[in-house]
Amino acid sequence: MVYPGKKRKSFDTPKHPWQAARMATEVELITRYGLRNRKELWKAQSILRRYRADARRLLAESAEAELSGHLKTEADQILNRLIRYSILKSDSKIDDILALDTDVILERRLQTQVHRLGLALTMKQARQFITHGHIAIDGNRVTVPGKFVSKDEEMRIGYYGTSPLNNESHPERPAQVASSIVNE
Repeated sequence: MVYPGKKRKSFDTPKHPWQAARMATEVELITRYGLRNRKELWKAQSILRRYRADARRLLAESAEAELSGHLKTEADQILNRLIRYSILKSDSKIDDILALDTDVILERRLQTQVHRLGLALTMKQARQFITHGHIAIDGNRVTVPGKFVSKDEEMRIGYYGTSPLNNESHPERPAQVASSIVNE
């Protein structure tokens, strides 16, 4: 019997396990975005794969006739979700989903946004700050580095209220570290 709270696997593994070119690009993405393992990369690729499959299906049905009814609603919902996470621009069409790559999905992770906002010096440090509970979105502590951040939430990312990093004089705080290097 399976534990009832156990979730299914949320990613697809590569079809062929030992392809040198694919593995080299995976290693490069893992180091650039500070991912823990390949599973996190495969999750992002699976998310993108599902969006692209939905877009292809909707485009195939719109080739037969104009999108209407529930197909139009579904297309609008997919586009609105991708626009809300600023994966696509506001004037995008279904065709634009097919041009996306994995980098766009990985850019919207909380870990990447913390590093881009300057709350951490490196991607690894951003991951550490998040898992240790030093990062909050709109005052609420978040401990999941892989959380997707919408455009609205991006401006509300900061240090958690009771975190020691909230203090300006903390030695690991990036602004403090940068100013101490300049003074020396």
